[in-house]
Amino acid sequence: CSTSVTEMKLSEGKTKEIYELPDCQGLVLVQSKDQITAGNAARKDQMEGKAAISNKTTSCVFKLLQESGIKTAFIRQHSDTAFVAAHCEMIPIEWVCRRIATGSFLKRCPGVKEGYRFTPLKVETFFKDDANNDPQWSEEQLIEANFCLGGLKIGRCEVDIMTRTTMAIFEILERAWETQDCTLVDMKIEFGVNKMTKEIILADVIDNDSWRLWPSGDRSQQKDKQVYRDLKEVTPEAMQMVKKNFEWVAERVQLLLESKNPGRVVVLMGSTSDIAHGEKIKKACVGYGIRCAVRVTSAHKGPDETMRIKAEYEGDGVPTVFIAVAGRSNGLGPVLAGNTAFPVINCPPVSPDWGAQDIWSSLRMPSGLGCTTVLSPEAAAQFAAQIFGLNNHLVWAKLKASMLNTWVALKVADQKLQDAPCDLS
Repeated sequence: CSTSVTEMKLSEGKTKEIYELPDCQGLVLVQSKDQITAGNAARKDQMEGKAAISNKTTSCVFKLLQESGIKTAFIRQHSDTAFVAAHCEMIPIEWVCRRIATGSFLKRCPGVKEGYRFTPLKVETFFKDDANNDPQWSEEQLIEANFCLGGLKIGRCEVDIMTRTTMAIFEILERAWETQDCTLVDMKIEFGVNKMTKEIILADVIDNDSWRLWPSGDRSQQKDKQVYRDLKEVTPEAMQMVKKNFEWVAERVQLLLESKNPGRVVVLMGSTSDIAHGEKIKKACVGYGIRCAVRVTSAHKGPDETMRIKAEYEGDGVPTVFIAVAGRSNGLGPVLAGNTAFPVINCPPVSPDWGAQDIWSSLRMPSGLGCTTVLSPEAAAQFAAQIFGLNNHLVWAKLKASMLNTWVALKVADQKLQDAPCDLS
């Protein structure tokens, strides 16, 4: 569709404008502005180039979340200062997620020292009402507000979903920023109801106005909008410092889309009859963004070739997980586990006739062998992803989003059952 902008402005906020895209049903253009504000616009200034910086930051953050599997309104970047998004009816609530106590939390909770670490994360909600300085709302107030937006009633189920999603989004971005030696202290996000699908998705923007970032965990090095809030006097020199901080974040946020530690799964099959099983593992690995090689070798019939293949993958410096796929008597897994320090996962294709007997060759190992056994091909790939996720934030993010989406699907299914009419006949 054509993304040319008409004069139809749907809404305007302090830092952005929303335009209708008449040729793109269900989509809007989110145009950033060069304005920076603080204290509900009690302080506001023009900062040349901020629109481009904010749009770049938001686009990168939403790409990261979307590629992880988080449902967002973001469609694509349109220009240096605008992006195309799904048209949402916004839920008038700011969701604030905190890892470290600082800022307004300390004023509202005297006695808590700055630096207190929230485990689990602290989630707070604030009703968007500039005239009353965005008052904090309890979960009960939010539910009792009985919002009906975009054809969706916001009740307990929807509030639970947004709470859980807020925490997952924070944790994904927290781990991503750790790769840049930056502490994500807290952040705020907003949700909307997609007017086409009627589902709740992450909307609005996530830019340097949305969070607190402390390089090396040091507040004195903060790079976020708090620097602007803390200015005693707004001078050209001070605004240049603020802009440099925003540029610093925009440059590094691009790096969050990259992985410095790509891993690899090598599936070793004992026979060509195991190919279907091996391909299921490969497909699941690709879903986690993990490269996967599939080979055929028999530890019983050709142990020397099995050892040669193992050495091939041990010698190139790429972190590797071996998955052994062998039916009947599994020699592959134990032989690999006894000859490599890399993780080995047994994933035998269990047959209905001798499966109960064959499985013991994967379960009963000689002493000193550490391979594990997972029967499901998809679960074997997931376990490999969990191993790589310890040092790869992109794989970890996909795992986290997958867990969230499974939880949300169960929550929605349960709500539909509760809403269904009761048949007493």
